Amino acid sequence: MTDFTLHPQLAKDTVFVKKLSLCRVLLMKDAGYPWLVLVPERGDIREIHELDEADQQTLMCEITTVAGRLEALTGADKMNVAALGNMVPQLHIHIIARFETDAAWPGPVWGMAPAKPFGEDALEQTVFNIKEALE
Repeated sequence: MTDFTLHPQLAKDTVFVKKLSLCRVLLMKDAGYPWLVLVPERGDIREIHELDEADQQTLMCEITTVAGRLEALTGADKMNVAALGNMVPQLHIHIIARFETDAAWPGPVWGMAPAKPFGEDALEQTVFNIKEALE
């Protein structure tokens, strides 16, 4: 494993859910969308192509597994998967369950509205449900 520190913005905006073989699974602190973030635990990586081939393959498997399980858990109409990194340079992949009825549909979730905070019980239940879905 290489030196790894979670970017401060990701630490501020998310809650830890689970550790996979390569990635940390984080939940965005926005109750408006079922929104996970995968962060490969590799130091100084900004782009997928900077990972070695084995890590690239593992990342793709983790992305597809998490997206499929989140879709099954939520009954989403569409799964959005993106690795933008324009604001936070550390490699991270957004996996967002989208619904035709959500506030941003059909546009992107970014910048639509301020994040809707979770209540404490709702946050705990959401993390529990996601952990269970990823088992």
